[in-house]
Amino acid sequence: MPQRRLPRILALAALATLVGAPALAGPACSRATLSVTGVPVTIAYCVDGSPRPTPGAEVLVPVTATYSAPGGSMQTSGQYRFIAGEAVSRIVQNVALDRLGMPGKTLHLTLIYTDGTVRVEGALLTPGAITVK
Repeated sequence: MPQRRLPRILALAALATLVGAPALAGPACSRATLSVTGVPVTIAYCVDGSPRPTPGAEVLVPVTATYSAPGGSMQTSGQYRFIAGEAVSRIVQNVALDRLGMPGKTLHLTLIYTDGTVRVEGALLTPGAITVK
């Protein structure tokens, strides 16, 4: 009998994934799509583990960032340094858009860390200092 249940459980798990039902608890992720000179750029940040306090007043947050546009995509991983003990903490992240098919352009993102999630709060495109968000 257990052998018959396993395929059914796997099929239900696959169906839940297809319809967007939450499966097992995973990383805390955020997603935003910004219009950068008319081109949709999707940005996702996923917190991949537990934040670690540092000896100073910072907390190291393990993050995987994914950037995609019609011209390409890229992914980076690292530890972002936020101020410890704040309800909302901010950092600036500079992202060169060459690999997204926009050579010579850079997004300057203001990221916030709150409730265990990293999100885009603001965005400025250079050259030209164009406010995107």
